[in-house]
Amino acid sequence: MTLKYAFVFILLTIVLTDASAKPLDEALPGSKPNIILVMTDDQGLGDLSFTGNEIVNTPNIDRFASNAVRFNDFQVSPTCAPTRAALMSGLPPFKVGVTHTILQRERMALDVLTLPQALQSAGYKTGLFGKWHLGDEAQYLPQARGFDEVLMHGAGGIGQTRLGDFPPNKDNLYFDNVLLHNDTIVQTEGFCTDLFFSAALSWIKKQHSAKQPYFAYVSLNASHGPYIAPESYKKRFLDAGYDEKTAGRYGMIENIDDNVGRLMSKLAQWGALDNTLIIFMTDNGMSMPPMIKNGKKIIPFNAGLKGRKNSAYQGGTKVPMYWQWQGVLNKNIDINALTAHIDLYPTLTVLAGAKLPKSMQQLDGRSLVPLLNNPRALWDDRKLFFHTGRWKAGEMEANKYGKYAVRTERWRLVNNTELYDLNADPGETKNLASQYPKVVISLRKAYEKWWEEAVPLMVNEGLPKVKEADLPLVKRYYQQREKSGIIHWSPDES
Repeated sequence: MTLKYAFVFILLTIVLTDASAKPLDEALPGSKPNIILVMTDDQGLGDLSFTGNEIVNTPNIDRFASNAVRFNDFQVSPTCAPTRAALMSGLPPFKVGVTHTILQRERMALDVLTLPQALQSAGYKTGLFGKWHLGDEAQYLPQARGFDEVLMHGAGGIGQTRLGDFPPNKDNLYFDNVLLHNDTIVQTEGFCTDLFFSAALSWIKKQHSAKQPYFAYVSLNASHGPYIAPESYKKRFLDAGYDEKTAGRYGMIENIDDNVGRLMSKLAQWGALDNTLIIFMTDNGMSMPPMIKNGKKIIPFNAGLKGRKNSAYQGGTKVPMYWQWQGVLNKNIDINALTAHIDLYPTLTVLAGAKLPKSMQQLDGRSLVPLLNNPRALWDDRKLFFHTGRWKAGEMEANKYGKYAVRTERWRLVNNTELYDLNADPGETKNLASQYPKVVISLRKAYEKWWEEAVPLMVNEGLPKVKEADLPLVKRYYQQREKSGIIHWSPDES
């Protein structure tokens, strides 16, 4: 090929590529897609066969990821309630009072305009199915924070009765649970993950039939411990010689995968994919004890990451996030820019065309629309701040420099003395703090400024411990049982 014809070929390629590209930057804002956000609990980056796990099988999520826009450097908080607070507020969790998962320190500040409230203002119906974990008192419940439809357990997990879940769940973990459906405590049947997906699908179908834009937040308690799955999901692991905990946890993950497949199948069957954005993500890094197979100890696969849940390392905060939107977003796309949970609020409200009031909280996140339009779009470097929290009462300031991290595109400063170049060392194996002291000082100063800004906003510090009998959903359960009883409820799956 001559130089002249080579130039013409390249020019034609550029023209054809540009002609076929969708101007998403202009088309996406205000396009009002239906939004389904599926978020699992304690499932790390390495808990998918798509990311290299050779023990667990997740063909449906793998297929979803293969056809999705994949955010490959997506960061969340090291534990669950903080990530949920960030999603609902668009702010780091400490700035909305969430510094723990218990002791009333999981309650999201009441002055927050939540994501579902913002979406409601744009004409959306909103539904939560599963785990809330941002406060169980009436004024903190999702029904008071922007959700029209709610099916939820209490506290941070099903069966955590001493922390606020409904008393019967202590003896009936993950099956046939007592839950809160809107304003009524109900008795349900079946395995929890199956039930939450069934309830979500029933509600989604009604919204689809009514041509009503909706936001469905399918927020699972699985694969959080205790590791309990239906026997049919545990069997192959037990038959292969794995211990009960491994069989239970991986069984939970394979059950999630089947339900993701069911979700996608139903949406396709209803012709509901064209105007529906579907997001799959997890809330923090992997939480899994060492595995035992035929008496031998095996370290669980963690996709090469250091640390896991409740860790300031990458393994605590880097998780999968995959987006599909049929006919709008391109398939099999990798986005490598540094993104975070606080970015979903501004992105989803932009897509919904929500007009946010000036009086609300100032969002710390960024809209992801430019990256959806062009994965290599200019994306300024940023600083993200992480802290595991969970200090004991009265020890907040003493834990200022404990288990925290600052992240930029290249660097991660961990625990005040460790510096990792993630471009060269994604597994955080070589501490470069002594070689780059100026970087350490710069990131530490940025963290100290962030901490000083966050401390006055930690509104749940210093609160008294609530006795189990006085926990709000525990009291509510006994009051309703005495007054009107606990009715049986199941989603309409017609």
